[in-house]
Amino acid sequence: MENTLHEKVSQDILLKAYNHMMLAKAMADIYEENRNVCKYVHSTSRGHEAIQLATAYQLKKEDWVSPYYRDESILLGIGFEPYQLMLQLLAKADDPFSGGRSYYSHPSSRDENKPKIIHQSSATGMQTIPTTGVAQGIKYIQDFELQDFENNPVVVCSLGDNSVTEGEVSEALQFAALHQLPIIFLVQDNEWGISVTKEEARTCDAYDFVAGFTGLSRMRVDGTDFVESFEVMKKAVDFVRTERKPLVVCAKTVLIGHHTSGVRREFYRDEEDLTKHRAKDPGNILRNHLIESGVDEELLKQITKKARLEAEEAFEKAKNAEDPKPESVMNHVFVPTPITEEVGIREPEGGEKIVMVDAAIHAIQELMWKHPEALLYGQDVGERIGGVFRETVTLGKKFGSKRVFNTAIQEAYIIGSTAGMSAVGLKPIVEVQFADYIYPGINQLITEISKSSYLSQGKFPVSNIIRVPIGAYGGGGPYHSGSVESILANIKGIKIAYPSNAADFKGLLKAAYYDPNPVVMLEHKGLYWSKVPGTEDAKTIEPAEDYILPFGKGKVIIEADKEETEKGRTLLIVTYGMGVYWSKEAAKNFNGRVEVIDLRTLVPLDEELVFERVKTHGKCIVLTEEQLNNSFAEAFAHRISKNCFKYLDAPVETMGSLDVPAVPINLVLEKEMLPNAEKLSNKIEDMLKY
Repeated sequence: MENTLHEKVSQDILLKAYNHMMLAKAMADIYEENRNVCKYVHSTSRGHEAIQLATAYQLKKEDWVSPYYRDESILLGIGFEPYQLMLQLLAKADDPFSGGRSYYSHPSSRDENKPKIIHQSSATGMQTIPTTGVAQGIKYIQDFELQDFENNPVVVCSLGDNSVTEGEVSEALQFAALHQLPIIFLVQDNEWGISVTKEEARTCDAYDFVAGFTGLSRMRVDGTDFVESFEVMKKAVDFVRTERKPLVVCAKTVLIGHHTSGVRREFYRDEEDLTKHRAKDPGNILRNHLIESGVDEELLKQITKKARLEAEEAFEKAKNAEDPKPESVMNHVFVPTPITEEVGIREPEGGEKIVMVDAAIHAIQELMWKHPEALLYGQDVGERIGGVFRETVTLGKKFGSKRVFNTAIQEAYIIGSTAGMSAVGLKPIVEVQFADYIYPGINQLITEISKSSYLSQGKFPVSNIIRVPIGAYGGGGPYHSGSVESILANIKGIKIAYPSNAADFKGLLKAAYYDPNPVVMLEHKGLYWSKVPGTEDAKTIEPAEDYILPFGKGKVIIEADKEETEKGRTLLIVTYGMGVYWSKEAAKNFNGRVEVIDLRTLVPLDEELVFERVKTHGKCIVLTEEQLNNSFAEAFAHRISKNCFKYLDAPVETMGSLDVPAVPINLVLEKEMLPNAEKLSNKIEDMLKY
């Protein structure tokens, strides 16, 4: 898009901007003067004020904006007060964004009278995917007329130019361009990435970089000149609000302050560079423009003085505000789920048995018929093949390509976009094709999704379902057979299900849908169709549509003989997934002396049931398909030992795959690596000798 500037900016807006610039300057100066008080790392917007305020002034209450950690002027411009920002600076209890949990200028807001702000991390560039997910969600809402808006919403994602080199930024740009989403990527280019210069970091700036994305418009602007910035951002926002198409604005700015209070400018910049940047101070440029336009210089002095006093008063008030109470530290890890009890009919009279893969398809189908906010996307899940395991077959045809659709090979986008989709009220069900390919999305899962509820004080829990086919069988090889539950269980703030049969799968998927928190569904490929010998029991009678199975409820699937238990001759196996079937087969060799618990979910974990049964039997094996060392199974075995120590007749044992880096493709090697019923029987026999 060409920058054709015609409209005159009113003096009221210019004076408003000057006041906000002087506030931002006063705040930065006060922070610098009180370094002993401002002990937490922070950045300020010095040098970026013009483009940030010009952007903020265009936004309406229906809009969404994702400021990054240098964007306090955007926050001032959309209506936040210095005191509110300073509460976060000093990590106070009344910090409106995170309650003292996150850094300065890391906002999250659902204020009805302001543009909405989802949680974003400090990881530069990572905000582009969740924020593009917001735009994706708005397009979906408008396509299906799920909500009326007074004005077409516009989404703004702010980022620094050096972060554009991140691969996940390209995933967001690609998706926005391909699907023509109503989003502006505002790139603020101050030529620095901490101490890395633009010459060291990139071949071109963001404007030139995005030239190859067909369907993505672009504009340049001098981001230090408020008048030019205001006119360009008005044009940009009007374009996206009207045309519903994506746009990149590349704003040249300067860095007058420090990168952060912890990486000070004198550490890496010489006086020549600092002088060059100070010469383009947006406040001075606007001040000169106002004087040239006939504004009394005395008025500007009064504005500057008043801004300083306002900032000082706010700072003193924030200093004296209360710190968070220690007992609040665990608040908002999850928001409460309404699903706490098993409900509905698990085995309808006259029902037919179905395989696990059909349980998932039927559950999603029932949910999508009932809930227009539900949609499904991922690699190859669309109508053409319905998933590489046929795990979404028929859904594309039934619901159409706007509700069930393929994505590119973009695991980060598939996972991270759910944060934005959830924020606007949708329920995304997404799929990563194999567990081995979840790693490109782990950054989004950890950095954005898992922390969103906690760092936004429960304002933005991410309500999603991430389906992950998992596990080894039949020579799938090193990149299609892996187990990843230990990595996932180490991520605090997500829930994990691992069903072993069709009824559990359907009930847990329904529970996941109604849970307002992020859920990963681990789905063993070998159980999908019950093709693996010994897994016939994965087929069950299909539960009724109203059946829901809550998370955190394990089940005793084989009970030990009571008389054998009373004699102290029994043992408990705690397992999940394929381990259930190894355990069932092995238990046949021990005539009532083995009890088996299917955990069904790994987070939350039914520790109460496990501890109770371990205390009854005195001997326990935790069985997993994963490689054993440093695994979820070993960690759980430790907790069992600690909580049941005085009831144990033998050390808690674990059993899993051999500690090799991957599952070999050769069937002989695969068998040698994996647990099985025979190996488990040998372990049971040894333990029953105690």
